[in-house]
This record gives sequence, structure tokens and C-alpha cells, in this order.
Amino acid sequence: MAVSDDCKLKFMELKRKKTYRYIIFKIDEKAQQIILETTGGPEESYEDFASHLPENDCRYGVYDFDFVTDDNCQKSKIFFVAWSPDTSRVKAKMTYASSKDRFRRELDGIHYELQATDPTEVGLDVMRDRAN
Repeated sequence: MAVSDDCKLKFMELKRKKTYRYIIFKIDEKAQQIILETTGGPEESYEDFASHLPENDCRYGVYDFDFVTDDNCQKSKIFFVAWSPDTSRVKAKMTYASSKDRFRRELDGIHYELQATDPTEVGLDVMRDRAN
């Protein structure tokens, strides 16, 4: 599965310039390519990110999670989310699962990865636990 240059460019902007809070990617089955679906500005919240994960289809997401450590230090970690709800098509699940590792390697700078089949597996509390 090819990865569009736009995907890599937007990820670098999220990572280096903090231009985005999150990015959602999808697979264009006709073009056999991973493409950009949507982005969220730095002022957007986790709820905005979660609202863009479709109920019945798979997606990849990247979320820049800001938090404060126990030592009162401001930190930021980038999460890669492989979203594959139980209600999505079997073919879509298989395509996303088989393309995930290669796509993740293209995005240099991911700190944590989450696999999720329902919203509770990718909640803000889950990210907070992983980041600390």
C-alpha cells in the first residue's frame, strides 16, 4: 500500500511545528494508497479527534497528546491509533491490518501505538496511562 506524500508532510508539520493536534488517514482502495482524510488544529480537543473516527469503518489516526508529568513538566507524546471497529467490513479490517506496520514506519516519531475496536480502547484516560 503506497503512502501519499501529503500524509508524510502533514505528519512532519504535526511533529515539528505543532500545526495540528491530530490527523486522520484512510485507505483509498481504488488508488491502493493511504491518503489524508482530515486534520485538526492545535486548539482542537481529543473529543474532536474521536468524533472523526467513523462508527463502521477503519481509519488510522495520529494524535499529539499534551500532558503534565508527576514532576510538573509539560510533555507531548504522539500516539498512532489503528481504529478498526467490530462493525466494519472484514475486507477493510484485513486491508488496514496488513498495511499498518509499513505505514507506521513511514511516520518517524511515533511514541505509542493503540489498537482500538471501540471508543473505550482509545479514550483520553488510556492515553494518559500510556504516556505516564
